Amino acid sequence: MFSADQIKTAHSKVKSGADFPNYIKEIKSLGVTHYEAFVQDGHIDYHGANNYTASVPEKYESLQIANIANLSAFKIGLIDHQHGKTDYLTFIKMCAECGIEKWEISIDKMTCTYYDKAGNEILVEQIPS
Repeated sequence: MFSADQIKTAHSKVKSGADFPNYIKEIKSLGVTHYEAFVQDGHIDYHGANNYTASVPEKYESLQIANIANLSAFKIGLIDHQHGKTDYLTFIKMCAECGIEKWEISIDKMTCTYYDKAGNEILVEQIPS
């Protein structure tokens, strides 16, 4: 199975949203089936077969997540990030301001689902292959 160090190495290659599809391919090859990324502190839980989980600890000081999601502002910031216009920390701060608590990546479905603080799905996107 994969380790948190292997995940960190793969993630270190991501400089913008434009690098994301290659990152997904790499962690899939390690055996990751899905993961949850938490905006508040940046910790990520990576899941594999047989209920295996590897966690990467928090990456930055805790951010306040807005109580109400702002989908229109979030979509604009997300598109900017996906086109390489923002770095990861800028993207994370935008997520917090727009009320995004976490996102979940499904490697099998090749989807990224964003959630608000209440656990509601805010946006589901297909990940380019």
